[in-house]
Amino acid sequence: MLVQLNRSDLNRAFAPNSTAVPVPGLDRQRPDPVVAVLGPAGRVIALGSHLPAGWTVRFAAGVDDVRPDEIVLISGAREDAVRQARTLLPARTRIVALVDEGARAEAVAAVLTAGADACVRGGQPAILASHLVACRRRQLTDRWVNLGASLPRP
Repeated sequence: MLVQLNRSDLNRAFAPNSTAVPVPGLDRQRPDPVVAVLGPAGRVIALGSHLPAGWTVRFAAGVDDVRPDEIVLISGAREDAVRQARTLLPARTRIVALVDEGARAEAVAAVLTAGADACVRGGQPAILASHLVACRRRQLTDRWVNLGASLPRP
């Protein structure tokens, strides 16, 4: 009730009587997540059934086929493939590398150093899905990182 009586569309850095959203676009509904798979499809064919409702898995023809805000899953990831994807894709794109279950620690370190946001050994769909969900959460929180810089100065 007090909000209605004291309603103000003027946003003064989270003033108690402001009903405006602090940064344009924060109140906009985000599209459902899409996982773009690069590499062999065999290891991730069952992934879609382990992801939350609304998620889509699509097999991209190459790095050029990846759309903005998609999560990239590189199946059978190697250091050079991750480095190429990180170089060509926007910085906000999340890259998950899927390596063999028996991959050595050096191979895991190499794909992470090359720019992967996460590296998953093996191909257990439930474990891979949980890593993708975590990447999506981090992707959504990125918009809050520089929120202070976007606020109007008093």
